[in-house]
Amino acid sequence: MKINQEYIKEFSAKLLAIPSPTGYSHKAIEFLKQEAESLGFDCKVNPKGNLMIYVSGSDSQKTVGISGHVDTLGLMVRSISSSGTLKVTNLGGPIIPTLDGEYCTVITRDEKMYSGTILFTSPSQHVHKDASSGVRNIDTIEVRLDEIVKNKEDVEKLGIFNGDFVAIDPKTTWTDSGFIKSRFLDDKISVAIMFAVLKQLKEESIQPKNNHIFIISTFEEVGHGTSWIPEEIEEMLAVDMGCIGLDLSCTEYDVSICAKDSSGPYDYQMTSDLIDLAKKEQCSYAVDIYPMYGSDVSAALRAGQNIKGALIGPGVHASHGMERTHMDAIISTMKLLYAYIKN
Repeated sequence: MKINQEYIKEFSAKLLAIPSPTGYSHKAIEFLKQEAESLGFDCKVNPKGNLMIYVSGSDSQKTVGISGHVDTLGLMVRSISSSGTLKVTNLGGPIIPTLDGEYCTVITRDEKMYSGTILFTSPSQHVHKDASSGVRNIDTIEVRLDEIVKNKEDVEKLGIFNGDFVAIDPKTTWTDSGFIKSRFLDDKISVAIMFAVLKQLKEESIQPKNNHIFIISTFEEVGHGTSWIPEEIEEMLAVDMGCIGLDLSCTEYDVSICAKDSSGPYDYQMTSDLIDLAKKEQCSYAVDIYPMYGSDVSAALRAGQNIKGALIGPGVHASHGMERTHMDAIISTMKLLYAYIKN
């Protein structure tokens, strides 16, 4: 199959630049809806905020779901200190020590945006004895605003209040050696892969046998992204990052096929078929077990959806921190997803 690497690079960079901490994904969904419609697909956004993209098949007796999530990790304003800094609560599970020194954007309820920096509460080596040794956790980090604020009242005059979202700068970079390093490759790089496949289906005028609904979910990071799915879906494939480390086989150059995660084993036949397809398509792949992981398929199954499901995705290093993957993993994931849809 033809792989449009430039489309993937440009699309992923645009998507990663749109703040979408879980609970504040509507801007990213608007962007994706416009892109899907420009490719010629019918779409709708359900009440939960998930985007549904419809791909008609030649045999309408079966409908397959393909899911990826656009919501990311983030923070929310918990309180405003007397000195004008912002105390925060986490959205999802970011590795808190990695946030020390990161740039961020505070988004108010009336859509004003203010830049800031996430810092340890003892930020200066020249002042604080524990600047280097202190534990970084959600109670010992705060946001320093890039505004002239000297107290809580100054902050409130800007329109910043408790419950406002804090988006973390992803720092997206594509390297000449083929790596993309960025926060939130989980799962925006998978969404980019899904759209590259949609574009390929249109360009090649491919109509798969089955109906497909591509679902871009908005609450995966907090566990209920696809707790509701259209009732006609019988089979569902989540496209989400593969894990790297410990006794895992997956690398940054592979497509991961997950046999089991924290929710239990994925469907035996689907997983077996995906392994066979990966071999047939000559994908670089790994089969692994992720004990501290859940996906949109996990959420659907836990919610009682009567489906069979499986999970694939590109291998991503340093998940929930400063993440990285390689174009080789992206290509293998795209090839496997494309073959799964066609077959």
